[in-house]
Amino acid sequence: MNRISVKDARLAPAIGSTGVVQGWVRTRRDSKGGFSFIEVNDGSSLGNLQVIADANLANYESEIKKLVAGCSVTIEGTIKASGGGKQPTEMGATKIVVHGWADPEAYPLQKKQHTLEKLREWAHLRPRTNTFGAVTRVRNCVSRSIHNFYQEEGFLYIHTPIITASDCEGAGAMFRVTTLDLDKLALSGSKVRTELDFFGKPAYLTVSGQLNGEIFACSLGKIYTFGPTFRAENSNTSRHLAEFWMVEPEVAFYELTDNMDLAERFLKRLFKDALNQCGEDMALFNEHYDKTTIATLEKIVATEFRRLPYTEAVEILKASGEKFEFPVEWGIDLQSEHERYLTEKKFDGPVILYDYPRTLKPFYMKCNDDGKTVRAMDVLVPKVGEIIGGSQREERLDVLEARMAEQHLRAEDYWWYLDLRRFGTVPHSGFGLGLERAVQFITGMANIRDVIPFPRTPGSAEF
Repeated sequence: MNRISVKDARLAPAIGSTGVVQGWVRTRRDSKGGFSFIEVNDGSSLGNLQVIADANLANYESEIKKLVAGCSVTIEGTIKASGGGKQPTEMGATKIVVHGWADPEAYPLQKKQHTLEKLREWAHLRPRTNTFGAVTRVRNCVSRSIHNFYQEEGFLYIHTPIITASDCEGAGAMFRVTTLDLDKLALSGSKVRTELDFFGKPAYLTVSGQLNGEIFACSLGKIYTFGPTFRAENSNTSRHLAEFWMVEPEVAFYELTDNMDLAERFLKRLFKDALNQCGEDMALFNEHYDKTTIATLEKIVATEFRRLPYTEAVEILKASGEKFEFPVEWGIDLQSEHERYLTEKKFDGPVILYDYPRTLKPFYMKCNDDGKTVRAMDVLVPKVGEIIGGSQREERLDVLEARMAEQHLRAEDYWWYLDLRRFGTVPHSGFGLGLERAVQFITGMANIRDVIPFPRTPGSAEF
């Protein structure tokens, strides 16, 4: 028989069709009239499909009346208009097969409500809850929108390496990759001989695909990377993960203003698609987690982003009269409280800050003629602050070498990167967007650990 998803079975066009629905039982209640109502979900939608199981079914007494939350089933039957007002359709079962049982005394996802923190302990089961099913569908929608947007704009998808010998950010907070026997080294007291390691040199998990992306942008024009990245920062905030996914476009012949235009179009596309394609899930977030979520996204989609130099932003913050926890002076790295003031109180919408102090930014950002700032940009949104960071890249060989020397980087470690400036150098720009940061903003979830299937944070690598 034809398999029907719960999502499709809940729609009016399915009425009259016969097929199979497969999923997990959410609830079962028995009627005095000799039948049972079973709520089934297969992950395709937030809502469940109501199934009517008649007492005439062969296994009604032996199995169907014993179904509880968590049991897996295959149900054959016909979709018909619902007799109640809560849903447009329901299924009249002609056959129910039970595949797996769930002991109600042991299965943790019973009717009792659990905190999001508690559900993190059951990362293998939490996708069955309404919240995490909705998060997963929105995350899928955003991932699909990322690819659709860049493919439609003529970008090539490039797979950059996860193992690297280069530190893109120059911060040193990287995970070391090695095949050396560290226990043996510790017991012997021997020094680490990197020439004996797998790659013959220190290797790390990447913090960004940008530098590799520049290689392809400087040959093929418009590219984007989208994959896992890693930061070994001992940070336990609600906005940081040790492993996360990042999308990074890189475009040859792009000035910073082109970069800003791309970032604005990109964010608006992601938010618009989430609103249009995940309406039921977004309504759940809007009702239970952040009642301004939908209105915020709708406003951003319809709003032109304000563009503001860092220097002007500092002057606005200093004149605001606000009592910030972190005092504002030119040259500081703006904190979330400063960014939120600009987006929520001053401009009431997204802001793109640009031309940051050169002392705050990595070596690869293009230096301005004032000698004090670089062509960096951060896209700020309400409630979160920075959601995108990027820059125009330094294409001048002599300036790039000087910047690397300032930050105590060895030019020979980046010989290939410098070659891009030796052979046909071009102005080029790009930025990075963390997928989880975007999904967190779209859904209104308070903690980034709740928008990734298996969060990796300091001291936590379960599952």
